[in-house]
Parts: sequence; structure tokens; C-alpha cells
Amino acid sequence: MQRIRWDEPFCGEGNSCFRLGVDETGNGYIAVAGQEDTPLTDTREALRNLILEIKAGKADHLL
Repeated sequence: MQRIRWDEPFCGEGNSCFRLGVDETGNGYIAVAGQEDTPLTDTREALRNLILEIKAGKADHLL
């Protein structure tokens, strides 16, 4: 299994907390805080764009 470096948790309103991570080959990961053993994975750029859209209020229901 690849080693993932996790960022500090990002928490929205309420209990919506997630973490972003990256492995040594540049793959991006996102996981619910506390459940980092089952992350979603995609390219770092795809996950970055997803988070930017959520933070812009375009998909806040996902949090």
C-alpha cells in the first residue's frame, strides 16, 4: 500500500470534516476525517477542482 501524506482536516459547518492527501507518486486522495483507511482516489487536479467547486458553494450538499 502506498504511503499517503494527509493534510489537516477541513471541517465545514456541523460535522462535515474531510482530509486531502497525496502519495509519493502524486495521486490525490480524499477521505472523511477518521476514515483515512478507505479514501477516494483520483488525480490531484481532479480532487482540487472538486474541492474548489464545493468551497465556491456550487455543491455544498456534498459536505
